[in-house]
Amino acid sequence: MSEPVSIDDHLERVRRGLDRIGPAEAQQAVGEGALLVDIRYAELRERDGLIPGALVVERNELEWRLDPQGSHRLPEATGHDVQIVVVCNEGYASSLAAASLKSLGLHRATDLIGGFQAWRALGLPVQAPSDG
Repeated sequence: MSEPVSIDDHLERVRRGLDRIGPAEAQQAVGEGALLVDIRYAELRERDGLIPGALVVERNELEWRLDPQGSHRLPEATGHDVQIVVVCNEGYASSLAAASLKSLGLHRATDLIGGFQAWRALGLPVQAPSDG
């Protein structure tokens, strides 16, 4: 059994293994074929809106939906070389989720620094859920 570690220490360790990107870089990556995956829970999406074109995948389904070898994968989960940018609300849970995807062999998985809030603060496109 490993030594106990605080979540802050764990998060710091996890982030060292990620090539995290900011909102403008994420928008560019999407233009180059990356998947932007929103793991925020429904209440936040309903409150703040959505990033147009982002795949919405609940956090508890993430690995099953994005594993290219999985029987429950999304059609977009075409291979281990796909760049995946995970988005949460502020960029914490997304780091842990991206690390989990990397452990499945999705070696280009990363997350959005600052999450949805940083995306919105930069003035990048946001769609209200009712615009759907």
